[in-house]
Amino acid sequence: MYVILVYDFGENRVDKMLKLCRRYLNWIQNSVFEGEISEVRLKELTIEAKKFMREDEESIVIFKGRQRTWIDNEIVGKERITVDIFLYVLAYRSLRFRL
Repeated sequence: MYVILVYDFGENRVDKMLKLCRRYLNWIQNSVFEGEISEVRLKELTIEAKKFMREDEESIVIFKGRQRTWIDNEIVGKERITVDIFLYVLAYRSLRFRL
């Protein structure tokens, strides 16, 4: 499934949540991630987040969709690294290490 995950955490835990989300999804902008993920992996992410979040003060909002193609997005202003560029860089690094 395709998800957009948004979180609102206190300063002390923002970096920890950023690192956690980067293991599962693509970073779009501050506190916002997107990507294809299975139900199991999404559950893993939320379980890990609950270990350090303060549920009485902080929140995670997850928008779920069946496919990325069902969502149109428009970027106004500066775009963070695109997924295409990100995948290209990963492929390049992978090939470079194999040579």
